Amino acid sequence: MKVSEVPQEVTYYEGERRACYALNDEGRYVVVPSIGWSIEEVVNGQAVAELAAQLEDTRQAVVAGLKSPLCYHMERRQMIPEILALTAGIARFRVKRHLRPDIFNKLNPSVLNRYARALAVSLEELQTVPHNKLKRKVTIIHDHRSNRRR
Repeated sequence: MKVSEVPQEVTYYEGERRACYALNDEGRYVVVPSIGWSIEEVVNGQAVAELAAQLEDTRQAVVAGLKSPLCYHMERRQMIPEILALTAGIARFRVKRHLRPDIFNKLNPSVLNRYARALAVSLEELQTVPHNKLKRKVTIIHDHRSNRRR
């Protein structure tokens, strides 16, 4: 794509810009700011909707007693057991065991605190999930520049 062809439609980034690579007049790749394009907005919207549906399925499984609340919060942060294990400093096989509600309910407070810190939730929040179906669109986009979640 050439510099002049980089999409500049106001979309998903809510006025923010992101970097795209494009060819300049000399045939070299340069970084060009872009505010996105409509196709990208549709695809990102579908991905977010799919993540929200999966999170709702997990929430229902926790409420039904099939999974532990840890599973819900891990998925909410878009983590897999291996990443949570590294973040919390807990062995991967233990994290996988703790996804079972019978095991999770017996964890001591020090282990729960490590999970709470790794998932950036309170200890009380870690041990529960929302009781009502998620009403809002879940957007789990991490902006590394400002270290905030939108």
